[in-house]
Amino acid sequence: MTTLLEAKDVTKTFGHGKNVVEAVKSVSFNLEENEVVTIVGESGSGKSTMARMVLGLLPITSGTMTFRGRDVTHLKGRERTAYWREVQAVFQDPFSSFNQFFTVRRLLNRSLRLLDEQVGADRMEESLGHVGLRAADVLDRHPHQLSGGQRQRIMIARALMLHPKMLVADEATSMLDASLRVNILNVLHGLRDEVGLTVLFITHDIGQACYLADRILVMEHGVMVEQGKTDDVIFNPRHEYTQRLLKDVPKLHEGADADWSSEGVPQPVLDR
Repeated sequence: MTTLLEAKDVTKTFGHGKNVVEAVKSVSFNLEENEVVTIVGESGSGKSTMARMVLGLLPITSGTMTFRGRDVTHLKGRERTAYWREVQAVFQDPFSSFNQFFTVRRLLNRSLRLLDEQVGADRMEESLGHVGLRAADVLDRHPHQLSGGQRQRIMIARALMLHPKMLVADEATSMLDASLRVNILNVLHGLRDEVGLTVLFITHDIGQACYLADRILVMEHGVMVEQGKTDDVIFNPRHEYTQRLLKDVPKLHEGADADWSSEGVPQPVLDR
């Protein structure tokens, strides 16, 4: 596999002098092409701060980050804009991501400004199709006319319109009920195979990480305490914090809605 993104000893501090807080402490990890990786941890673990540094929305205090072999630690201006074409984001609350007076068509058209007009029009329908939506059903609707799951799918479609190499999904299912969460997780997992997308999924729910990820990275108080393939982390957790997170997952081995691999790892049901 080819390494897409690599973080080495990345640290993020806030404050000055005696009031400095280390939100992320010397974290190192990598993402391979066509891989789904989950960073999991409770509130305050530093996972969302790490996601925002990956996206270039927060400056890195120390350490380095490379993308496709190129240093992206301190991008600015046009270089950062070019990076954002390849690394897109989906955030927690799809409703707040909408201008409530815009239709879906107008929302997506704003992203088309970065593309040739005709290519962009074709990609709108293509991207909606990748997330299981028909353009005719949603393009002329406003946010309040859509379900939470539809709104989140549209946010994913908007990100896909630029044909990114990587998608960072920061708590992208936390505002949805259980059935809609499964739908969105299935969409994210399917995109790896359909469009060759690498997904970095941020969540506080290790159960979702079990369901979705090829590899799991566990953070506690800004430190990466454990990382590895999903079956290794789930069935042979080495760190006490990981063990504690797993105890909070009800009936982990009895998922009625999951298909089980030969290794015993729950796999997403991909028929949408």
